[in-house]
Amino acid sequence: MSAREAMIKAQEANLDLVKIAPQAKPPVCKIIDYGKYRYELARKEKEAKKKQKTIEVKEVRLSPNIDTNDLNTKVNAARKFLAKGDKVKVTLRFRGREMAHMASSKHVLDDFAELLKDAAVVEKAPKVEGRSMTMFLTEKR
Repeated sequence: MSAREAMIKAQEANLDLVKIAPQAKPPVCKIIDYGKYRYELARKEKEAKKKQKTIEVKEVRLSPNIDTNDLNTKVNAARKFLAKGDKVKVTLRFRGREMAHMASSKHVLDDFAELLKDAAVVEKAPKVEGRSMTMFLTEKR
């Protein structure tokens, strides 16, 4: 029907004429209570937000000369974070003379990933950024 006819019908029913799909040819309209329509949309949006889970990024810091027991402790902490559904950022911090041996310290991150291979997968491979080397792990699906 024409827009004029639809508008007259909407006014007779004391309701609003709302374009549902304005980009369609011809545009699709509904005769509804606009306030109620907006309220329903807001409620649906709120429900969708409630069901979302925000993923946090937890950080685990290591040093190049870390001992095996300390490494295992950090692995267990990362395992807990992964179990909660968070991402884990593993950072290998270099200080002073350690900067000269960055390449030879990559094995620490590789060992870390190896110890967590049953629970996690490497999302971003180890990458040098300034004085640190970082790697991201996510929970295995």
